[in-house]
Amino acid sequence: MGAAELASRFRVAGVAFADTEHGLVRVQVSRGGSAGELFLQGAQVTAWQPAGQRPVIFTSARAVFAPGKAIRGGVPVILPWFGPHPTAPTAPQHGVARTAPWRLERVEEAMADGIGLTLALDGAGSDWWPEAAVARLRVVFGSELRLDLAVENRAAQAIEFEEALHAYFAISDIASVSVTGLEGCRFIDKTAGGARRPPTGGRLTLASETDSVYLDTPATVAIEDPAWRRRILVEKEGAASTIVWNPWADKAAAMADLGPDQWQGMICVEAGNVADNKISLAAGATHRMSTRISVAGG
Repeated sequence: MGAAELASRFRVAGVAFADTEHGLVRVQVSRGGSAGELFLQGAQVTAWQPAGQRPVIFTSARAVFAPGKAIRGGVPVILPWFGPHPTAPTAPQHGVARTAPWRLERVEEAMADGIGLTLALDGAGSDWWPEAAVARLRVVFGSELRLDLAVENRAAQAIEFEEALHAYFAISDIASVSVTGLEGCRFIDKTAGGARRPPTGGRLTLASETDSVYLDTPATVAIEDPAWRRRILVEKEGAASTIVWNPWADKAAAMADLGPDQWQGMICVEAGNVADNKISLAAGATHRMSTRISVAGG
């Protein structure tokens, strides 16, 4: 459906639909002083700003908004594999969900100050994920940002998959922020060929390219940003992994949709089920994962 048809079908105050120059559909939400944005391609959140705060979600100024192209930033939905496909090197990075057209099923008032959007994606028929599975994502924009991802296995046999809500956060400067809550967790260091690292025992600060998959992590981690006097809480349920990523200067400069001047103002802290924590889902079963993002201070 195009923007006009969606606007006619879903009549909720504070929700607007628009067709972009290259044919994508954008949903903009405004309620109680908070604002958000989502694209139907990938069911991808690209903006969220609670009332009285700076933007919390980072989307690159060089992001490409075109059919079949991954959008750099926001909260991509990673499914059904994380990173490169384990056996098919030509398969798309991070799975098929983040560039697929999702179907908008419902728009609703949610919480006292929020708007909820529910989107669905059928897995059956994909060249890269032929299983009879259905993914549903519910996004609530308000004083908090909440994302709930459910995968239903409609196949006659168990399926396995990885998943992540690949959140990019806007920060003052990567050199001055830290991440707390992962002090006791072992991790996979993807910058070192997947080496297994023991817990560091201290808060995480970044000083070089970082691509780490923390395993069996606690329910809440925080991004501490003293320059902006705020703390971003990332709470999760049904997600055993936390991924932390920043490409740093050289790799960012080589990325056409990021460039040399934006990597310092972003950090990815992602809820997921990756590597050792991947999901094995029985026939007829449903797995649910959620993340809730909130801000203190500012």
